[in-house]
Amino acid sequence: MPQEQYMQHRSTMPGSEGPQVYKVGIYGWRKRCLYFFVLLLMILILVNLAMTIWILKVMNFTIVTCAKWSMSVLYPRTQDGMGNLRITEKGLKLEGDSEFLQPLYAKEIQSRPGNALYFKSARNVTVNILNEQTKVLTQLITGPKAVEAYGKKFEVKTVSGKLLFSADDHEVVVGAERLRVLGAEGTVFPKSIETPNVRADPFKELRLESPTRSLVMEAPKGIEINAEAGNMEATCRTELRLESKDGEIKLDAARIRLPRLPHGSYTATGTRQKVYEVCVCANGRLFLAQAGTGSTCQINTNVCL
Repeated sequence: MPQEQYMQHRSTMPGSEGPQVYKVGIYGWRKRCLYFFVLLLMILILVNLAMTIWILKVMNFTIVTCAKWSMSVLYPRTQDGMGNLRITEKGLKLEGDSEFLQPLYAKEIQSRPGNALYFKSARNVTVNILNEQTKVLTQLITGPKAVEAYGKKFEVKTVSGKLLFSADDHEVVVGAERLRVLGAEGTVFPKSIETPNVRADPFKELRLESPTRSLVMEAPKGIEINAEAGNMEATCRTELRLESKDGEIKLDAARIRLPRLPHGSYTATGTRQKVYEVCVCANGRLFLAQAGTGSTCQINTNVCL
């Protein structure tokens, strides 16, 4: 059957209708949900962009900085970073004041050539030296009240390497040519001290004193006490003993004064005169006796009792 006759025949068929149209798309509540999700996604993108810009602003990032930082992987010589932090060939370079809220681990910390390096803390600054087992070997603590150092040995040397001060469990060594004590109360040694020379500064007094115990000076070859431009005084509360076991005690001076020696009894006869002789008792006590034509020491032996 030809096509024209077929179409004419189909149009004359009973019960035939016109062409049907099918709608394609999303309608109703599905369409509203889709628009809602698209709007929510746009809001999240805007919030994310705002947070990124805020982070870049706070961290002092710039568009050039971000580009250079990404290029530093391909070109290691690029020197840039965020804010005062710069990425260099040797590591990180930080300019200005910095604050670390957590522990800092670094192989080397140094300042710019010609500038000082400062460490500031509200409480203390602690430097720890650890071994392979993370055990503290040496520790330095600088606090508001004291500076403490913990270690097996503490040394202070000059630039040339000369030892100035050393301390450990056994001894404390002072390697300087002169040790000066500037305290008003001097220096207190609870135990013995060994030194070849003890002297005061020019025109200053030197006092060796033991308030509650004895003061002993010993030397195998001798002890010399010399006051070239002043007096020398030795004062005690009870007894002052000068003892020589194998040698002698020599008092070499133009004048020797003993103003508080006891006087012996005077003889009844004869006139009182101001001339006396020095007598010695058997126990070594000295006393004065009135001089006469002969020795009067035997007569005045009551002082020796």
